[in-house]
Amino acid sequence: MRSRAALLIVDNGHLALIKRICDDETYYVFPGGGIEAGELPQAAAEREALEELGVKVEMGPQVFLTIGSGKEYYFLASITEGRFGSGSGEEYTDPERGRGSYKPVWVPVEMLTAISLYPEALAVAVLRQYTAGELQYNKWA
Repeated sequence: MRSRAALLIVDNGHLALIKRICDDETYYVFPGGGIEAGELPQAAAEREALEELGVKVEMGPQVFLTIGSGKEYYFLASITEGRFGSGSGEEYTDPERGRGSYKPVWVPVEMLTAISLYPEALAVAVLRQYTAGELQYNKWA
């Protein structure tokens, strides 16, 4: 697996996620995707925000890094312009991909451990840090 970059966008106690339905399974993932050759993780996260969510973002600090079959970088971000849910990436425009459906949604942060959110360990960490006041929207502004 190649490295990927993802976003944590928190607004009014809700976290932006992608609801996935694939092979009759419903689960959620953080918006983001693969880092292209020569692309910095932060630039990849900005690109993915536009492709998947339809928004431009102001990037905040990297708050998580997971290492498995590839590195996954997670950044705080805030929406600066665009319309949430208007993404036009290939996951929305190419029905031949056969990878199920993608839908941007806002989920209450306190519900993170009650849904199937991948990676699961990150759901617990996000909830813990949010409760401690460490994942505040526009914290860096």
